[in-house]
Amino acid sequence: MTTVLGPREAVAAVRPTPEEGAAVRAAGAVLTVVGAGIATSVQDLGRPGLAHLGVPASGPADRRSFRLANRLAGNPENTPAFEVTLGGFSVSLSEPRYVALTGAPAPVTVDGVPVHGARQLRLPAGAVLAIGRPWAGCRTYVAVSGGLEPERVLGSASRDSLTGLGPDAVEAGSRYGLGPARPVPGIPVELAFSVVPCGEPVALRFRWGPRHELFTDADRRRLTRTPWRVSAQCDRVGARLTGAALDIGSVDLPSEGTMRGAIQVPPSGEPIVFLADHPVTGGYPVIGVVTDADIDLLGQAVPGDELRLAPVH
Repeated sequence: MTTVLGPREAVAAVRPTPEEGAAVRAAGAVLTVVGAGIATSVQDLGRPGLAHLGVPASGPADRRSFRLANRLAGNPENTPAFEVTLGGFSVSLSEPRYVALTGAPAPVTVDGVPVHGARQLRLPAGAVLAIGRPWAGCRTYVAVSGGLEPERVLGSASRDSLTGLGPDAVEAGSRYGLGPARPVPGIPVELAFSVVPCGEPVALRFRWGPRHELFTDADRRRLTRTPWRVSAQCDRVGARLTGAALDIGSVDLPSEGTMRGAIQVPPSGEPIVFLADHPVTGGYPVIGVVTDADIDLLGQAVPGDELRLAPVH
């Protein structure tokens, strides 16, 4: 028989032992993860500048929403916070703090009571904040005033799904120390919004190159005129697109550097657009690179979302 725990029972189930509790109190405010969801990770703005050592930059898939969450929580933009994929995440705090939620809009409850339009709220000590499945987009960002204080690797607290660098995976019962609470800005809620795909085709601007000349004119037209869809093969590493496949022929390239937003075309002809945890090198031709301003939109796309690739010069 399955036993279903209520919010406060769930907190008790992951409550530290008396010895652990003493250490926690000595360390200051603590956040406890009650429910981890299916793919929650800790992120900051990543570890750029280490690609020559084979280290991906990582960081949030939707940097715009991540930065906004920290601003709403009164934190510097690079403060570690949670990236929650497809909901199922819940937390409790050892002392009251402001919490900010941005990115994919999702149902939010505090101790089971719905909180409508939650972007910035004060969570009481011991109360359980829970995030359901988003109704648009896929990644919700949760920042707490003072920020998380996880282990840093190579100067960053980002969890890299490709290499495993960074803090341990987020699990039920995980506990994180919090930095000192910060003053929270009074930002009008109508100015605190995230941009996520919501039913309409997403337009992603891109620039040609560096290997677009390996493709025929017909294939280049196909790339820009085909209504592509995000396939089920999508994660923090990249998103494979389905549509009218391109033809790369018998191209044999040495491995070369790649970047976030690179549109790589493997032998299947179905483009793969690299996201936050992309590899630093690749052996297939990159026909173009999505602009830095637009790649965050793809970080919020879910399988089945339609998009179009629009070249810019």
